[in-house]
Amino acid sequence: MAIDPHFLQYLETVHEKFLELVNSRPIDRYSLNSDEKIPAVYLFSEGDLHLYVGRTNNLKQRLGNHCNPGSQHNQAVFAFKLARIATNNLEAIYVGDGTRKALSVEAGFAKAFSAAKLQVGKMHLRYVRVDDQLEQTLLEIYTAKVLQTPHNDFGTS
Repeated sequence: MAIDPHFLQYLETVHEKFLELVNSRPIDRYSLNSDEKIPAVYLFSEGDLHLYVGRTNNLKQRLGNHCNPGSQHNQAVFAFKLARIATNNLEAIYVGDGTRKALSVEAGFAKAFSAAKLQVGKMHLRYVRVDDQLEQTLLEIYTAKVLQTPHNDFGTS
């Protein structure tokens, strides 16, 4: 059985968008037009090391969520992962001590989380505009797989 032709048309554009993303020059998140909601797939990197890829329908707002000092654990998910690594709280816990909410108020973790949000804010940022939701999803997964971004996790609980 061949791949469905309607789905195949999405797959055909994914690699082209991937190349556009990785070959784009890094930008400063503050240079984005604040009035325009940009649907996009974005990539955080440090030097040549690609760390995290995400997708959004409002790029400027999402980037702010990743690194603003007041962002919560459910908004700055990449920084939260970096703080987990920094504090050796690697296992996701869903009840009791060690939950995301509980870690967020623990002094040592809160300090690491704040530092991680600052770190994310200083990272290289690339993005490509992608209006279609399915294409966004496929490009996020494709980019994470090809670049082997260490902080993307597509598992579910």
